[in-house]
Amino acid sequence: MSLDKIFNFSDIISSATRPATYRAPEPIGRLQEHYNNLCIQNSQRINSFILHRLQGVDEEIEKGLKGITLNIPGNNCSVPVERVTSEDFWILSKILQKNTYINGLDVRYNLISDFGAQYAAKLLQKQHNLIYLNLMFNDIGPKGGELIAKALHKNTTLKYLRMTGNKVENKGGMLFAALLQINSSLEKLDLGDCDLGMQSVIAFATVLTQNQTIKGINLNRPILYGEQEESTVHLGHMLKENCCLVELHMSKHGMKNCGLKQLCDALYLNKSLRYLDVSCNKITHDGMAFLAGVLKSNTTLEVIDLSFNRIENAGAKNLSETLTSHNRSLKALSVVSNSIQGEGLVALSQSMKTNPTLCNIYIWGNKFDEATCVAYTDLIQMGRLKPDNTDVEPFVVDGHVYLAEVSNGLKKHYYWTPTCGEACNNTSNAGYSLVPVGEQL
Repeated sequence: MSLDKIFNFSDIISSATRPATYRAPEPIGRLQEHYNNLCIQNSQRINSFILHRLQGVDEEIEKGLKGITLNIPGNNCSVPVERVTSEDFWILSKILQKNTYINGLDVRYNLISDFGAQYAAKLLQKQHNLIYLNLMFNDIGPKGGELIAKALHKNTTLKYLRMTGNKVENKGGMLFAALLQINSSLEKLDLGDCDLGMQSVIAFATVLTQNQTIKGINLNRPILYGEQEESTVHLGHMLKENCCLVELHMSKHGMKNCGLKQLCDALYLNKSLRYLDVSCNKITHDGMAFLAGVLKSNTTLEVIDLSFNRIENAGAKNLSETLTSHNRSLKALSVVSNSIQGEGLVALSQSMKTNPTLCNIYIWGNKFDEATCVAYTDLIQMGRLKPDNTDVEPFVVDGHVYLAEVSNGLKKHYYWTPTCGEACNNTSNAGYSLVPVGEQL
């Protein structure tokens, strides 16, 4: 059956009555049965993966569990996956509207698109138990983003929304920024890789000077033009005014040292931010002078992600001096792939011997020499650095010590989930476990 026959796209947010064949029955009995019945009623093909996942939820409900998250990821490699389409999501939303056991829905990497976004919007209007919604990479564009943003104007239950990778662009970004002026329940919003423009980044910075409920926001990889670094100017001003934001992600902003200085100037005044992500930018060792200065007086920052910059030995030594002598609040530091050589890496290892607070450090992707390998091996063997709190593991060949990479980090599973084991384990997602803002996001 074609989309045109199933969906009336002009009836996006309205509550117009459908023909009798589309009216869902009351959810009686098991979710699997309800799903089967709805598919048969509406001549809809049964999605075997949805059926498999609903069976698992039925089993959890039988055990008396509540607060269940329904996980239907389209990138699951461990079982056969039939990706959720717009038609599938329409049926799924009918099931969830009156279900009191499910309060989380993860449908990442599927094919929901703007057609399915209208049913996500209706679900947000009618389902009063949903607190977590993950729509990551679902081909949702500006129109779908508009529907979801408008639906959240009156929603008072959703706390965590992940729109990562949906190209809502500047238009959608502006609507989500406007949403934060009205909505008072949303605590964490992820709009990373959504092609936001400078206008919408500035709008978020402006709104967050007043918003008192958002604790975590992800603005990774906006589409910015020019070399003025306006985004850091406005977000720096926001940090001076905001007293609630705990987690800020600014990866891939094209940030240079002067942009980092804007943020550091604000962090002298900010007393709430605990997790700062400035990975994948253009920060060099000169920028570390600004950050080291902040860390001498700031007592709230606990996690800093500097991965994939270029701080080199000079920047690493600058940080190590501050961590050795002054700072006692930072818990985790990532300097992955920063062109640091042995001298700088050894300096960071030495700071851990005198700093009792710093417990997580990630160094893979730099230039290891034997002194580096010995230094981090000693930290691990003496128990100062736990194996789960770093991304390297020592091994010996012919009497020489080397370091191998292990899959630990601040946010290893941001884009993907492992084929075995837990996706949300603390070792691979240490940033979120050290600074918990919300479940699963």
